[in-house]
Amino acid sequence: MAISPKLLNEGEHVVLSTRTHVKALVLPAVVLIVIAGVAGYLSSLPDGDHAGTWRWVLWVVTALLLLWFCVKPFLDWLTTTYTFTNRRLITRTGLLTRRGHDIPMNRISDIEYEKGLLDRIFGCGTLIISDASEQGRVQLHDIPNVEQAQLRVSDELFHGARKADDGT
Repeated sequence: MAISPKLLNEGEHVVLSTRTHVKALVLPAVVLIVIAGVAGYLSSLPDGDHAGTWRWVLWVVTALLLLWFCVKPFLDWLTTTYTFTNRRLITRTGLLTRRGHDIPMNRISDIEYEKGLLDRIFGCGTLIISDASEQGRVQLHDIPNVEQAQLRVSDELFHGARKADDGT
């Protein structure tokens, strides 16, 4: 899950690397079960001369629905990573077309988190990074153990600022 070492600069090391909490896959799993059940039931209904054709149409539609509502969210979850190093926040996402966004740690001005009721049940939350850019805020949704993530990044920011003040 960690970022490839060849993408890190000299002297840079990973502080925290994570992806979205597995909670993001609960709804696609429920959709998978419902679609498979409905498709199985509907495939038993047609009879007669055109039953084979209707079954093929049904299974093609089912496959398309599964690709869109189950496989796509899983691949999005699998290919999205958030990595904090001692120098920057690195976000990477995408399967065929990779997209990335880096924020230098010295530009981060505030780190906060939010946890809704479901987030508290699942042990995750939204990490909100405020920086000195045009966008101003980056929200990383469904981060596992968001309090510990916030503490580790805050600690790294504090130590990084202290090292910069000391000149080391």
